[in-house]
Amino acid sequence: MVRPAGFGYNPETAATNAFQQELGENTPEQVQQKALDEFNQFLLNLWANRIDAIVLEDTPEPRTPDAIFPNNWISFHEGGKVVLYPMMATARRQERHPDILKQLQEEHNLPFTEVIDLTYFEEQGKFLEGTGSLVLDRKNKIAFACISERTHPEVVEAFCEKLGYRAILFHATDEQGLPIYHTNVIMSIGADFALICLESIQSEEEQGEILEALVDAGKDIIDLSLKQIRKMAGNMLQVRNRVGEPVLVMSEKAYKALRKDQFEELKKLTKMMRSDLRTIEAHGGGSARCMLAEIF
Repeated sequence: MVRPAGFGYNPETAATNAFQQELGENTPEQVQQKALDEFNQFLLNLWANRIDAIVLEDTPEPRTPDAIFPNNWISFHEGGKVVLYPMMATARRQERHPDILKQLQEEHNLPFTEVIDLTYFEEQGKFLEGTGSLVLDRKNKIAFACISERTHPEVVEAFCEKLGYRAILFHATDEQGLPIYHTNVIMSIGADFALICLESIQSEEEQGEILEALVDAGKDIIDLSLKQIRKMAGNMLQVRNRVGEPVLVMSEKAYKALRKDQFEELKKLTKMMRSDLRTIEAHGGGSARCMLAEIF
């Protein structure tokens, strides 16, 4: 996780992220303070659920308003592999500090064996924004990705080739017919379940391919509506805590968006943890899942 130093509305990313809102009456300083408070409370809630979290500190300069979402530029994989991703927004490319990997190795004893650097695709205008663009079924080595300006099929294929995944590419749109900017807004895969907004996927053929893969993987499928997606109900991440319990991490807004039957189904399969992230969601356009770069 990255504790924010200059969180705020980023007009460069807002062009392709329909979830972002401008600051309104709040000053940039007020928004940063509210986001910092939400981050710190989120961290306390993770710890209360016995979930380990490594926190890195953002720096005031260069200003990186989206640094709170590290999962877009880095991911961690079995065997100590690390992937660095090509980012669409030039401001976001500054979040990739080489010294962060060194810090994780030296201070937190993470044994990185290979760095897979896909950032060269930026020069070709092709992007893949980490586990925002990719929703991974790590056990079955399947990478789900909805195509958008931020998710290029060629980079998805490069990722899959390097890590031995099978790609399932599809198209997803919101109520206005605009492409969904990140796959993790409409989809989340847990050990025994998958949350997905089928309503956003217009192609019956693409829906069928996704559902077949999820059923074959033994997942209970929980279908979310576009209205629920607007409330970040797709932006969840299941992790394991220190005693091995699965915990589904989400925002307060996402939690409240779940229907009773969906809540009861999830409760059978996992513990749940929620935290109020309203400022981060409103101005950053991301939620709980985006704030966590899970370490394998």
